[in-house]
Amino acid sequence: MVARIFRPAKTAMQSGQAKTKRWVLDFEPEAAKSADPLMGWTSSSDMKGQIRLFFASKEEAVAYAERKGLEYRLIEPKERAAKTMSYSDNFKFGRVGVWTH
Repeated sequence: MVARIFRPAKTAMQSGQAKTKRWVLDFEPEAAKSADPLMGWTSSSDMKGQIRLFFASKEEAVAYAERKGLEYRLIEPKERAAKTMSYSDNFKFGRVGVWTH
């Protein structure tokens, strides 16, 4: 079973960077999920799919995986490019787009 080590991206409902600084170790699914014919619930026989561990740094997560003898895959995060723009830039003389109401 392969463990994934990654830093989660912020959700679409977040404006801040909460819960994106910590690293997560979880396991890739071994078996496909199946639908219960009576109730329609989705279930799986994979118990390791419920395990999710959080770490403060990438090095701690990698050290844990190596100490426990887990095969792991490290996924590096993509840093977002911060665009700084002020409100007055909407009205500047050399603006590229047309300003209308």
